[in-house]
Amino acid sequence: MYSWSDTLRFAFQPVVNLRTGAVAALETLARPEAGDILAEARRDPELDGRLAVSALRAATRKETLLPLHLNVFAATLADLGGLPPLHDAVRAVGRMPWEVTIDIVPPCTHVPPRALLEAVASLREQGFRISADGIGDGDVPLRLLTDLSPDVIKLDASLLARPGAVRAMRTLCEELGALVAVEGVETELQCAAALSAGAQLAQGELFAPPARIPAADVYVPPRTAGAVTAPRSGPSVREFVRPAAVLPVTASAGQVRSLLTGSPEVSGVLLVDQTGRPVRSVHRSRFLLSMSGRYGHALYADRPAFKLGDAPRTVGVDATAWEVLDVVAVGGRDRTSDDVAVVDARGRCVGTVRLADLVRALAESRVEEAAGLNPLTRLPGSDAIVSEVDRRICDGRPFALSWLDIDHFKQVNDGAGFAAGDELIRAVGRALQGAVAGHARVGHIGGDDFLVLADAEALDPLVAAVLDTPWSAAGRPVTLSLATVVCTAGSVDDHHQAAAQLAPLKKAATALHGASWVVGHAGFPGHEIRRGSPGPAPAQAGYAAAEPGW
Repeated sequence: MYSWSDTLRFAFQPVVNLRTGAVAALETLARPEAGDILAEARRDPELDGRLAVSALRAATRKETLLPLHLNVFAATLADLGGLPPLHDAVRAVGRMPWEVTIDIVPPCTHVPPRALLEAVASLREQGFRISADGIGDGDVPLRLLTDLSPDVIKLDASLLARPGAVRAMRTLCEELGALVAVEGVETELQCAAALSAGAQLAQGELFAPPARIPAADVYVPPRTAGAVTAPRSGPSVREFVRPAAVLPVTASAGQVRSLLTGSPEVSGVLLVDQTGRPVRSVHRSRFLLSMSGRYGHALYADRPAFKLGDAPRTVGVDATAWEVLDVVAVGGRDRTSDDVAVVDARGRCVGTVRLADLVRALAESRVEEAAGLNPLTRLPGSDAIVSEVDRRICDGRPFALSWLDIDHFKQVNDGAGFAAGDELIRAVGRALQGAVAGHARVGHIGGDDFLVLADAEALDPLVAAVLDTPWSAAGRPVTLSLATVVCTAGSVDDHHQAAAQLAPLKKAATALHGASWVVGHAGFPGHEIRRGSPGPAPAQAGYAAAEPGW
């Protein structure tokens, strides 16, 4: 009599890092040759738990070093209070819990939320990572999703037709500290849409179909020049994480050598303690050079690999690419090619990042940033400012958005010449940058118009630098107008509303005599005049009066 295990096979599908093009993990998928065991597992938590253990063992037989994704129904976790047999099985096959991500599979409608959350907390305590599967095509309530606070949120590819929804999920993931993955990607257009919406991971037929033998190579379409990611203050290290090759800190040099010689793609090995915290870093080239020297194998093979390693370089999962470069810059030049270990809040290794990936991505971001700079002042345009405004609104942070221009600038150009006008604009831009360096962002949105995003307390040095300073073009006095809208948390929903609140303040500022400053508060009528005198604003001294309608 045959059991369900006799007709069950497993296939493996890569989870691809869209930033680096590398395989980040393998999802193990049950493929029954007879019967509908998955439907049975949905009704039978014990059977579903045994399937997860079988999937783990099937992956182990393939001798893959990649992290694994295992599918488990939400009801199974709630009913069993976690998966104790899986934890034991992970240890038995020589893997670490943090190398395994549990994909929580819908339905969730009739699953007790509290029981599910308690089970997830137990899994996290054991070291497992958590993924929410089938988002957008399942029944996972948004409140439950935020309470789960998964490490990865897997979106159905059908959501790519609604890019706003994907971008909203990306924003949510940034709040939760999660990565966005898109499942079922079949075309290059879908891949481009996933990148454009800010997804970091993807899987589907386009990259590699599910197969009995894990794919060694995957196809990732080249990124187009127009492809952009969701706005960030700096690329997150999460976008560059590669699977780490780890061994226990007690491993011998011979064990490390076997791993390296059998896996040419591995650039180094991390030796970790029982909790998964990196203790030593073994660099491939330096290690093999030591082992290949005269008597090297005889001297080192049975000795602890710990003695041939270096102190690991580590960064937290919330670090930016720039912070990783700071870590790499510390120490000897011989270690610049070492992988950097990425650790979670408990110090456990979740992967590594390579310097080459970071440099390539940062170079691309610099090129994109340079393309958006104003050629006259070398300041960013409005896109950079409004993106930061949206980030602050999303984070619930108050801010002050200011618009500044040169009064009657057309007459300045007509009277003093365009060269003097350009030099005046550059001087104003330099003054703005110097006044708010490190405390605000300045953008040149064209002509004589500037935008400044700052905290409200940073406004006084800004005003002193640009309004309390005399300005002139070709020896003739010039005045500036400044309008500021102060936005508290919840007062505006996006940068469009902030701009709409700023527009009437701009009009009020230009209607004042001399250097002027008008301040308003989003959601409240009226404004306060802090500089300038009411009344029609005269033309700049020494210049012709403005034409009607100017």
